[in-house]
Amino acid sequence: MNESFRWYGPSDPVTLSNIRQAGASSVVSALHEIQNGVVWNRSAIEMHQKIIKNSGLNWNVVESVPIHEDIKQRNGSFELYIENYKRTLENLSSFNIKTVCYNFMPVLDWTRTDLYYPMPDGSKTLYFSWIALAAFDLFLVKRDGAKDEYDSQLIKEAENYFKGLLPSDLERLSKSIIAGLPGAEEGYSIDEFKAQIEKYSSISKLDLQKNLILFLEAIIPTAESLGMRMCIHPDDPPFPLFGIPRVVSTSDDLETIFSKVPSLSNGLTFCTGSLGVRSDCNLIKIFEKWSERVHFLHLRSTHRDSKGNFYEANHLEGDVDMFSIVRKILMEEHKRKKSGRLDWKIPMRPDHGHQMLDDLNKKTNPGYSAIGRLRGLAELRGLSLGIQKYII
Repeated sequence: MNESFRWYGPSDPVTLSNIRQAGASSVVSALHEIQNGVVWNRSAIEMHQKIIKNSGLNWNVVESVPIHEDIKQRNGSFELYIENYKRTLENLSSFNIKTVCYNFMPVLDWTRTDLYYPMPDGSKTLYFSWIALAAFDLFLVKRDGAKDEYDSQLIKEAENYFKGLLPSDLERLSKSIIAGLPGAEEGYSIDEFKAQIEKYSSISKLDLQKNLILFLEAIIPTAESLGMRMCIHPDDPPFPLFGIPRVVSTSDDLETIFSKVPSLSNGLTFCTGSLGVRSDCNLIKIFEKWSERVHFLHLRSTHRDSKGNFYEANHLEGDVDMFSIVRKILMEEHKRKKSGRLDWKIPMRPDHGHQMLDDLNKKTNPGYSAIGRLRGLAELRGLSLGIQKYII
């Protein structure tokens, strides 16, 4: 695997020097300062790439080129934004940046209800609670129709939870969900968020799925002609939120995406944490079925409870059988190399990580502190080396 670290640019508290010291050879990065839908011009790409190269690292994956909400809703200026997306791909390709991760999650990117959940060992992690989400939805956002989507017991628990929150707790909950997480496409106020989700009130899962396929049919020929790999990221979490459908959450969803647009340039970011949150997602079977079009890896683990709440576990713990996953990845790389595929070495990054040790006293991006990810990368590297030497 091509061992990488995510880097948010010059303002990232984790520097490129830190990333080199962690042992990564490449970074996964993006031009986060550019507004959604605007073309990434060549000078901006060149400058970003130069900063990375001068540090001794390689920019191997773009994460992400965001998809404008007009494309997801198929209204407004969606045709312009699709053309802009193609131009961005062309500009990235001119600098030999060939792998692009993206997602098709409406309104919000990845969602958690607590960004600093305390663990028994004193570290902090990301957490998702259905009670907290329902409380936010029902009593802060006050979304129309929300009560019809939660069972009576959850509504009661959410109401009791909400009544016990202090103003500072409400602010923290709101910030966790909608203020804009690292790498998220947008940040909203409560009123802005409510206005955004109302735009999806008449959009069904089939509608959103169709809009995704139409987007892919438009851009994949461009990607294919440029020798680029598009890799869609699964929904995080992989179930509907705030009445908005999700279309990249299950094996059946992936079947639709890849059967409708079969080009190998239409690929997958295999995120073990996102898919692993669902007990009905068999990670091994999903990887085996779509292994040839896995162009990027997010390796992380989550631990879910019987009610569907979950937290980010350490990389070799939680519900993900990381040993079996890494073994399958290395077998796929061996197969690709033997067949002559130039992209046989799959880019990987340790996704998320606990805030721990000295990082507990520093300003960090939630889930993206240095030491927790360094631990994850070291664990994954050791696991990979052991498998290569004694199993494959």
